[in-house]
Amino acid sequence: MSRFFWVRHGPTHAKGMVGWTDLPADLSDIGQLERLSAHLPDDALVVSSDLIRAADTATAIAAHRARLPHEPNLREINFGTWEMKRHFEIKEQDLARQYWERPGDTRPPQGESWNQVCTRVNGAVAQLLTAHPGRDIIAVAHFGVILTQVQRALGLAASEAFSHRIDNLSVTELRLKDGQWAADRINHLP
Repeated sequence: MSRFFWVRHGPTHAKGMVGWTDLPADLSDIGQLERLSAHLPDDALVVSSDLIRAADTATAIAAHRARLPHEPNLREINFGTWEMKRHFEIKEQDLARQYWERPGDTRPPQGESWNQVCTRVNGAVAQLLTAHPGRDIIAVAHFGVILTQVQRALGLAASEAFSHRIDNLSVTELRLKDGQWAADRINHLP
């Protein structure tokens, strides 16, 4: 059995869609970070997206845990030309509505579709499982990345996965046993 403890990075306080923009996280709530670290398994391996908000959050909670190299395939959704824009600032409103209401193959200009994000993240998870079979893994990543795995574990349609809340510094615990994913906790705030 393998368990993934998906941790969403600390808040950026940005108002637009933050995908591949490399913004720092606000990690000033030391008490919350300590509670989060204490909640996670001591012998787990720690991996993060290569974006600074995830990498710095991983460093803040890693403590004595073994750290794996950053994983670029755990990056947030690439929003392309929509990056750092608020929904009302997007010129392609019909496309944006379709992207969020019926996620799948629709993608922002120069960005990724939901299906592309899922393929990218699922590949990274498969590589981690192959390299570290049976290990607990703490993966510090992003809202969209975590939702891809919630969708997978619960067997949901993408639109249903989007209904889940994933707060900053929350833990979503998913387990793989006998080839089947299951969700033990989603959006837990220790």
